[in-house]
Amino acid sequence: MQAISDRRAFILGLAGVLVSARRLARGSSSAEIYELRIDSQRLQHTLEKLSTFGRPVGGSFAAGVSRLAYSDADIAARGYVLELLRAADLEPRIDAAGNIRAIRAGSVPSLKPIVFGSHIDSVPSGGNFDGDLGSLAAIEVVRTLHDHNIRTRHPLEVTIWSNEEGGPVGSQIAVEGPRAGDLERLFNGAPMSEGLVRIGGNPARLDTARRARGSMHCYLELHIEQGGTLEKAGVPIGVVDGIVSIDEYAVEIRGVANHAGTTPMPERHNALLAAAKLIEAVQEEVTRTPGRQVGTVGQLTVTPNAPNVVPGFVRHTIEFRDLSESTLASLGAAIRERAAQIARETGTEITIKQTVHDPPALAAAEVQRPIEAAAASLGLRTMHLPSGAGHDAQFLAKIAPMGMIFVPSVGGVSHSPKELTRWSDCANGANVLLQTILRVDTA
Repeated sequence: MQAISDRRAFILGLAGVLVSARRLARGSSSAEIYELRIDSQRLQHTLEKLSTFGRPVGGSFAAGVSRLAYSDADIAARGYVLELLRAADLEPRIDAAGNIRAIRAGSVPSLKPIVFGSHIDSVPSGGNFDGDLGSLAAIEVVRTLHDHNIRTRHPLEVTIWSNEEGGPVGSQIAVEGPRAGDLERLFNGAPMSEGLVRIGGNPARLDTARRARGSMHCYLELHIEQGGTLEKAGVPIGVVDGIVSIDEYAVEIRGVANHAGTTPMPERHNALLAAAKLIEAVQEEVTRTPGRQVGTVGQLTVTPNAPNVVPGFVRHTIEFRDLSESTLASLGAAIRERAAQIARETGTEITIKQTVHDPPALAAAEVQRPIEAAAASLGLRTMHLPSGAGHDAQFLAKIAPMGMIFVPSVGGVSHSPKELTRWSDCANGANVLLQTILRVDTA
């Protein structure tokens, strides 16, 4: 009889746990999960407060920030983020790569965590929204769930990645480990190994920061677009199809340096003229076919670089970006053909060597669909677009289903004090993030 009584008590207890889990997943009757909204005023306040760390002396919010990784401003800002996480009843920790991680337990401990976040370091003279919005919106999501006593089925992990602008570094180490020479790279005049120690990392134990493939249910990141597509289209939410592939080339053009006054025009072997023609060819080939592909020549050196000498040698870069690797391959082949033609026309020798091929990081359809559903539930239009900029998500996509949410950047400006995303768009993005997480959790 005692055994039967014990078994009955166990079954009743298990049933109670299951009922409780369902209630927690749905939310209380006063706040159904699909009606839940973040506190937009609180999100704005935290973004404004974060902007004070690295703000120019005497400047305002509009003056932007210089919050370089491992700097005093970065350390102070990270301290503020830790306070916010603790206010959400979380216990954040810093891993060996300097990433801040905080886990909110789910009602089903065996489920893998839904991970979301971004970064808070900036470029010199940067803006207040790149990375910051995704990071503080992630914290706002867990604060909102805490305020309403809602427990998700999956554990939720907020991660603030370290030194995104330097690589990214923190997310790269978490997925791939450090690259050769990383720890010796200088940031603010000191090697990265010292910088990691400053922010609470441990360069001697970077292997402990690694995240295994399949260890996450998915990864989500809210980010400003950093371009003008959404604003021009009048669409508030971008559903990212992926982070573009990048092909980089090193170009060397050899001509003959000679006297600018005594060398007749028909007899010149002008390396700079050949470079000018090749740069124009890049523009022509990239724009020949409709699409989102881009090409850039952003660095050029001329030798001997004297006003009275026909240039004899030029070195420059070419970079192509697109979500399609086949498009990039076609552009590379086309530019080699154009280079051969230009070399014949100018009497020069042109060599092109590919130096970088970064594959695209594609978003997962099973994460995109909840983003679309979340936006629709909020009455927000969406459009699909690629990310032309790199993000922490590009590394996380290698080990987990990845999704990114974009909100408009005013004027398409980023990496500048003039970087701006309207507060209403910040709130929209944070609400889409919240509702996406809730939909992923219950799928």
